[in-house]
Amino acid sequence: MEDRSLASAQKKALKEGLIITFIDEAGFYLLPGRARTYAPRADTPVLKPFLTYDHLSVMSGITMSGQLYTLVRQRPLKSTDSVRFLKHLWHQLNKKLLVIWDGSPIHRKEVTRFMAEGGAKHIHLELLPAYAPDLNPDEGVWQQLKNVELRNVTCQSLPQLRRELDLAIMRLRSKPHLIRTFFAGAGLSV
Repeated sequence: MEDRSLASAQKKALKEGLIITFIDEAGFYLLPGRARTYAPRADTPVLKPFLTYDHLSVMSGITMSGQLYTLVRQRPLKSTDSVRFLKHLWHQLNKKLLVIWDGSPIHRKEVTRFMAEGGAKHIHLELLPAYAPDLNPDEGVWQQLKNVELRNVTCQSLPQLRRELDLAIMRLRSKPHLIRTFFAGAGLSV
């Protein structure tokens, strides 16, 4: 979606009273992200991670008013998860939606069926251009969660990672003003 197409989608949303929601997916691994610490000089802290590629798959959606919605799974996300998340958003927001997301394969098979079977009455889908994550303000959610909220967090198990992630998501949800800044970071006005 070009800037012009995004602007027309925003105008359509305003005209029809749709809530604009940006959606994206990410993975959270047991391996910790690296960040600077304030350890004493020559006393470098050593994190001993549990070496595995087990992860949590997360889908999130943000609105221009600063609301954050998430879906977390202990397995790779599927097309049925995309449908479940779209239905969840629609029920939570209780209004018609304009959903803007990437062209991920998990958004295809079941989503196409869902839209054909009546989802299109409540949800309008727009695709971001391929390879343009910088246009999606939802990328700010991942940056905030991974590099701020969960930096240097080492977990020994997926349930422990899930607890830490849930706490981080709750902290971020309590900061709608911060979520709104992600739109400016993507070059969009709120």
